[in-house]
Amino acid sequence: MAQSNCTQVTEFSLAGFTEDPVTQGNLFLLFLLTYLVTIVGNLGIIILIRASPHLHSPMYYFLANLAFVDLCFSTIITPKMLVDLMSEKKSIAYVGCVAQVFLFDLCAISECFLLAAMAYDHYVAICLPLLYPLVMSPKCCFQLVSGSYLVGLTNGVGQTISMSTLSFCSSSTIDLFFCDISPLISLSTSNTTLSHIIRTTAASLFGVSCTLVVLLSYVAIIATTLSINSDEGKGKAFSTCTSHLTTVSVFYGVSFFTYLNPSSDTSRIGDKWAVVLYTVETPMLNPLIYSLRNKEVKEALKKLMKIK
Repeated sequence: MAQSNCTQVTEFSLAGFTEDPVTQGNLFLLFLLTYLVTIVGNLGIIILIRASPHLHSPMYYFLANLAFVDLCFSTIITPKMLVDLMSEKKSIAYVGCVAQVFLFDLCAISECFLLAAMAYDHYVAICLPLLYPLVMSPKCCFQLVSGSYLVGLTNGVGQTISMSTLSFCSSSTIDLFFCDISPLISLSTSNTTLSHIIRTTAASLFGVSCTLVVLLSYVAIIATTLSINSDEGKGKAFSTCTSHLTTVSVFYGVSFFTYLNPSSDTSRIGDKWAVVLYTVETPMLNPLIYSLRNKEVKEALKKLMKIK
């Protein structure tokens, strides 16, 4: 009976990080700088790869798509967060919240699968070099990227359906700086069984499958690399994978920590900063990691800028 008298909320309040004006101002400047670097870095990677013929290879094709997803990932979260940091009222309409959940989960899983595709690309390049042109054909690369977006879309739709089954009557304050399905489940006054099943299934099925691809690829890569007699060859093989391993470790590690935790734990401030790490900081770090450690990218940038 109580549930039948429920009046569905039309907007949510976002708790954010702090109510202290000075801290909010400092966070605004920090996140604004981070977002600007993210835009410049990821757009720069995309433009550089498109403009440099010798970067038209599978590895850089995946990297360009990763940069695109990172750009979208950050844009879904950061601009709204910046506005809220400078606003007294921190709120988001129900429709806007649904859109944020859909786009966020689409990008998150798309990035997971793109990183797995990049791990597979490294595996073929190092373990099956003679077959590389045949295995990593343009058609195969397109299918891997398209598949990543399709699985991301499936996840986004699933999480949106999950949110549509939830009712919010007694409280409309999300203890986070954006709309995410985990705090929404905690906030709901309705039966959350279906939402828990969808969230856990998506995290387990998609996340675990990506992790297995990455782990198996790198087990094979390490075994092949250790069998190389030349120290120079070993160094080159390991340096090829270092950037990707760094990105994978941060993104997968923090996302699993956040989403496999019980939903009641999401209110902790430590969890909020963990979410910041992979939603705001990682999209900024990825282009820096790949460009600073990649000689081909540096050379392409010099040629594009006509630096001799």
